[in-house]
Amino acid sequence: MSTTMANISATQVKDLREKTGAPMMDCKQALTEAKGDMEQAVVILRKKGVSVAAKKATRVTSEGAVTSYIHAGGKIGVLVEVNCESDFVARTDDFKELVHDIAMHIAASDPRYVRKEDVTPADFAREKDIYLAKAVASGKPQHIAEKMVAGMMEKFYEEVCLLEQPFIKDQTVSIAQLIAAKIGKLGENISVRRFARFKVGDASETVATTKPNEQKAE
Repeated sequence: MSTTMANISATQVKDLREKTGAPMMDCKQALTEAKGDMEQAVVILRKKGVSVAAKKATRVTSEGAVTSYIHAGGKIGVLVEVNCESDFVARTDDFKELVHDIAMHIAASDPRYVRKEDVTPADFAREKDIYLAKAVASGKPQHIAEKMVAGMMEKFYEEVCLLEQPFIKDQTVSIAQLIAAKIGKLGENISVRRFARFKVGDASETVATTKPNEQKAE
């Protein structure tokens, strides 16, 4: 028997909404498309969020909030600015939760940049040379080594770029996907403007920023 909206229970919709934060009707449509499979419905909603985010990525984000997060014991502190399009959205619980989660993630994961595009040419060249040297030293031919380096650089981005990192509270979702889901729910473009991370005893604090007109939620 085919699965229709009428076959989807209110409990299923409620569970999916609690899991993803997506609107009720979107949850119902995703469950219908997934034939009642909860995990597949989550994937459908994530893809929809990314699609909506891509359409809104060029819209100006001049509102938002600056939030601080102090890790237990006061040893690590983070300041982060996250932007949206309107003050109305900036004051919603959903947006505040997102900013808090991003600040907490930065404290735990210590990214060095906001996006891949923010990695400096010098850092990119240094890492690429290191990976290439390792690949060649392992006995791989030059052309194979260069292909291996491309994959290694993606891993490098995942380690140092905030948007590429797996979310600390859900490793199946990147920070970019986390933001995309909120964009899909709130209907506005959202972007991380900048952040700073300080650790007691570490003189080299991390400060990362992205120019407002180049921000993009991926």
